[in-house]
Amino acid sequence: MNSIQHLEHSLSDQAGSIMTKTTCPYCGVGCGVDISVKHKAHGTSVQVTGDVDHPSNFGRLCIKGSNLADTLGLESRVLQPMFGRKNQRKVTTWDQAIAKIADQFQACIDEYGRESIAFYVSGQLLTEDYYVVNKFVKGYLGTANIDTNSRLCMSSAVAAHKRAFGEDIVPASYEDFEHTDMVVLVGSNTAWCHPVLYQRIMQAKTKNPDLFVVVIDPRFTSTCEQADLHLPILPGQDVALFNGLLQYLYQNNFVDNHFVETNTEGLEAILQASETEKDFDALLKRTGISAEKIQLFFEKFASTQKVMTLFSMGVNQSSQGVNKANSIINCHLLTGKIGKLGAAPFSMTGQPNAMGGREVGGLANMLAAHLDLDNSSHQSLVQSFWNSPRIAKQAGLKAVDLFQAIESGKIKAVWIMATNPVVSLPDADQVKRALDKCEFVVISDICADTDTTAYADVLLPALGWGEKDGTVTNSERRISRQRAFLDPPQQAKADWWAVCEVAKKLGFSGFDFHHACDIFNEHAALSAYQNASLEQRDQVENFRYFNLKGLMNLSLDEYNQLQPIQWPVWEKAQNFSVERLFEHGNFSHKNKKAKLIATVAIDPVHAISEDYPLILNTGRIRDQWHTMTRTGLSANLTTHRAEPFCEIHPNDALKFGIRDKALVELRSKWGSCVLRVTLAQSVRRGQIFAPIHWTEQVASDARIGKLVNPVVDAISGEPEFKHTPVSMQPFHTAWQGVLYVREGFEHHIKTSLQNCAWWTKIKTAKAMRYEIADRQNFNQIQKNLKTFLPFVDETYEWLSLEDISSQLSHNVILQDAILIASLYIAPADLLPDRDWVAGLFKRERLSALHRKALLAGMPMSAVNNDGPLVCSCFKVGKNKIIEAIKTQNMTHEKQVTACLKAGGNCGSCLPEIRGLIKACQQEAEA
Repeated sequence: MNSIQHLEHSLSDQAGSIMTKTTCPYCGVGCGVDISVKHKAHGTSVQVTGDVDHPSNFGRLCIKGSNLADTLGLESRVLQPMFGRKNQRKVTTWDQAIAKIADQFQACIDEYGRESIAFYVSGQLLTEDYYVVNKFVKGYLGTANIDTNSRLCMSSAVAAHKRAFGEDIVPASYEDFEHTDMVVLVGSNTAWCHPVLYQRIMQAKTKNPDLFVVVIDPRFTSTCEQADLHLPILPGQDVALFNGLLQYLYQNNFVDNHFVETNTEGLEAILQASETEKDFDALLKRTGISAEKIQLFFEKFASTQKVMTLFSMGVNQSSQGVNKANSIINCHLLTGKIGKLGAAPFSMTGQPNAMGGREVGGLANMLAAHLDLDNSSHQSLVQSFWNSPRIAKQAGLKAVDLFQAIESGKIKAVWIMATNPVVSLPDADQVKRALDKCEFVVISDICADTDTTAYADVLLPALGWGEKDGTVTNSERRISRQRAFLDPPQQAKADWWAVCEVAKKLGFSGFDFHHACDIFNEHAALSAYQNASLEQRDQVENFRYFNLKGLMNLSLDEYNQLQPIQWPVWEKAQNFSVERLFEHGNFSHKNKKAKLIATVAIDPVHAISEDYPLILNTGRIRDQWHTMTRTGLSANLTTHRAEPFCEIHPNDALKFGIRDKALVELRSKWGSCVLRVTLAQSVRRGQIFAPIHWTEQVASDARIGKLVNPVVDAISGEPEFKHTPVSMQPFHTAWQGVLYVREGFEHHIKTSLQNCAWWTKIKTAKAMRYEIADRQNFNQIQKNLKTFLPFVDETYEWLSLEDISSQLSHNVILQDAILIASLYIAPADLLPDRDWVAGLFKRERLSALHRKALLAGMPMSAVNNDGPLVCSCFKVGKNKIIEAIKTQNMTHEKQVTACLKAGGNCGSCLPEIRGLIKACQQEAEA
């Protein structure tokens, strides 16, 4: 019986499909997903739809979630334990791998001490994995040198919550966004990064046209399209803005005096710290926002009782991230806009289980169950519960410091789980150097070849989404089951199992877990240990809201049937979610009061200079996720923004001699990369935006992390991803081209690809597409053209068209009338339409007309070019949408959807469609 049949929560329909309810593995929204698995003679079919009953999304899915089935293949997987770094890998057994890890760890402890071992884990882990590894490291190895990639996205919010509330708590729910009168989105391109929550907000705005939406962001993003007010703040000046708001509220008597006097402390300190922001003219200069816009924002916030302020990476990823978050929270506390329906500060996490990791003490400065690592009482509590031989008593190394310690030799062994730090960390080449020098590197992953797995001495095959079984907690404190619906492939194992085996090999008891349910029950029991309900909080020394007492001692059947529920869960019979906290104050500090935290506005650590005159801001794009190891497998997700790119203002392009769509080299003190330019009025002058997703696996030189400065917030340790001074210059090449190679043949061209000055690869439905460029002259290319396609012999048909005077070369390779490869080298504006070429690889046979068209590099019939893709779900391009808007006088996105279907599925493209409608209207009025 397979793992799918073991799931009591799965249902079989009459057609033979097995239905499973699980959760999406992408962002912190935590959407519920319905999976239909059908086993057929030729393989397994998986269909993904949104779970209409899940309270986080009610059936909605974004484009990434809708295409999850595309990411389930095994072609990129680690399927057996392996020894040796990338070029010396050999297959081994789990027993040998476990023994080697245990022996190496023990040797490090014996020679260098416990602090010589470190772990770097991930918000991709399930809570059960997270719990076991933290128990092992902090309670048995006795070191806190375990940090997580969640350090890079939400650790500033954690610190801000703990300072203000006494505990890491998001006090509201998604439902509050549907009952508020004002939404403030700070440092969040919600439309692209959290699309389902954004759609809920926009639906609420449709029902309540008076709902006032403010976006605070240096860029004009897709999120701004439907906003009532965009505040294009200068990078790093959020503290100044919210300190200015605080002073406005206080000076104009918009303070909830009863709430402040009863439930807070620190008013005088915050007023004194924000004294500078009384000067309105100085505030305008510092923030770069017009007087009219700031005045409107202040007035609206002051006069609106129900305000939700959502803040995300633009706040957290900063050398002032904690103070930014606290300056936001201060404004809510001062006005009592917290603990009420539709009123709260709301931290939005980036990963599916960032919150679950926080529950189990996933950060280097935390203990499990919302307990503090530097508190001796909390240390004793956790050690007593675990009955562990030792407990970590001082904070461990945070992410950036951890990898610096590896390079310096302080850390001798590191175990990395479910993350790709060679791409994702700042000063990413330093991470390369560190892992290259490290004596012993263990990596648990599902991908065989990533920028990080190349450095593994032991590479362990982990379970992927669809195979893992456990729980995750989303940004609104909602615990959901992530259920397996596929059998583990070959030797892949759960991360918690691997850690338990190493722990037992080292002679530790306390790791005899047989199922994720066993781990969850222990996790729940620890949350309730020496804890109490809100009504009984005065009876315990270590009260915290994080309490899963009502979920203790679940049977396997109860665990499998567990419905989404928000913590705290104080009672076994509790069948409702605690949607918002702090309704009557009752904060987690000993005196039950929230602390107003003094925040001072300061400039970013690194300023622009003559050598580095531009500011680099990094972030995500709509259809990709982290380092593309999952989303990069889906052809449906690659066409929206296919190449590594950067956005710059047209005036900056003119100043630096850069053409639209040209290649440029960006350089900082820490590194450089080469990207394709997109001119964008949405970016302020002097700033550059570049996505984080591209790796050395998919591009020659596009790891943006190489450039990012390693400065971190002094409190949280979260890096400054939004403000790195850089320079920009053209990346000159002699020619550019596009190469398509049918799937199954792409491994033949790997060596020749490395000889290009620049390349990037993009997955399409039936072929791999490569954008290429080089510095050698065109004549040399003609002599060496076959080096790109070395597999071609006399059994293939080769069609060629060359025009040396026009610097043009077209080559098409077929076999039995099937298109195998095509290579076009030409001036950029003469290269063929990429989607048209990709579409020809889907054909079983090519006609004579198709051959002529391919050789000519353009369709023989007169067809319109749909332009860059806007709607990934229905493959609708920009030009086609613009044509429909103009010819049919469309004024609303619903008209576009009715005509072209665009925007009618996940809704992720609706902001772009609104932008096109607006642009067409402005053009008509000009």
